[in-house]
Amino acid sequence: MGVAKFKPAKSKRLIAEERAAKSFPNLEVLNSYWVGEDGRYKWFEVVMVDPYHPAVQSDKDINWICGKPHRSRVFRGLTSAGKEVRGLRHRGSGAEKARPSRRAVRERRKG
Repeated sequence: MGVAKFKPAKSKRLIAEERAAKSFPNLEVLNSYWVGEDGRYKWFEVVMVDPYHPAVQSDKDINWICGKPHRSRVFRGLTSAGKEVRGLRHRGSGAEKARPSRRAVRERRKG
């Protein structure tokens, strides 16, 4: 059961995305969503895209994922689940210490 009141730093959804990305290194994770759960497991469907496929490269709605800056999005916390874990769901007043990242804010305070 673990130690009381200790929570994992990552959500189960983000862990599912990372596992899928490791299993298919030639694909990029676009997003994921909850499918179902029982007493032991949670299931998420992970939407993945092949950035090297000609149909993806020619489609103007999705070809943004073909560029170099979007490699390994899931491991940098750039998917929806990753942004949620990083605390980037809030904007405006009260969100000053979350953007651009918690580490950047910590470094800003030191100097």
